[in-house]
Amino acid sequence: MRPATRDLAVFSVLLAPVVAWSAWGPKDRFTWWLEVAPVFVGLGLAWTLRGRFALSRLLLALLWAHAIILLVGGHYTYAEVPAGEWFRELTGGARNNYDKLGHLAQGFVPAMLAREILLRTSPLGDARARPASGWLGFLCGSVALAFSAFYELIEWGVAVATGEGADAFLGTQGYVWDTQSDMACALAGAAIALSLLSRFHDRSLEKLAPPA
Repeated sequence: MRPATRDLAVFSVLLAPVVAWSAWGPKDRFTWWLEVAPVFVGLGLAWTLRGRFALSRLLLALLWAHAIILLVGGHYTYAEVPAGEWFRELTGGARNNYDKLGHLAQGFVPAMLAREILLRTSPLGDARARPASGWLGFLCGSVALAFSAFYELIEWGVAVATGEGADAFLGTQGYVWDTQSDMACALAGAAIALSLLSRFHDRSLEKLAPPA
């Protein structure tokens, strides 16, 4: 088994019990499917493309963490996650802000995914050109923000199609600027990821064996 495939297998094994827990008696089954669908889609794509585009270990770890956030949110619904309620009571806030953690990750992880794709498939991956180019960070942040906007459109579409059945999925909790703040969190997540992890990401990519 190639190292990258082994890493993906470990990722899948570690994720399996969390998926099982999340699927066992969620607050609302319809909302659960809406929230966790990206986990199954992403995992399927990772296994399908593992021979042509195996993911770095750092990116797999980030995707695992993001999947956990989605699975917890899907189990309880984002507005009722106990950790978010505890933080709300601790700070005296008016809403459960666990969903903001989800949107922060929605920028943090896609930005690193975009970075990996661009470094491995575009001229931006040329080590000689990269230090002089400011496009890499800009494009990764733009992709993350576009992904966040696309997800908001999905939420809008689901709400229009299902009406009140999508209230738990939307998780606005009466906050009129929820959509805009969600996108701001995603942009902040992307900026934080690119600032803190780019050097570690480069090292992780160096350890990734080329496809056979």
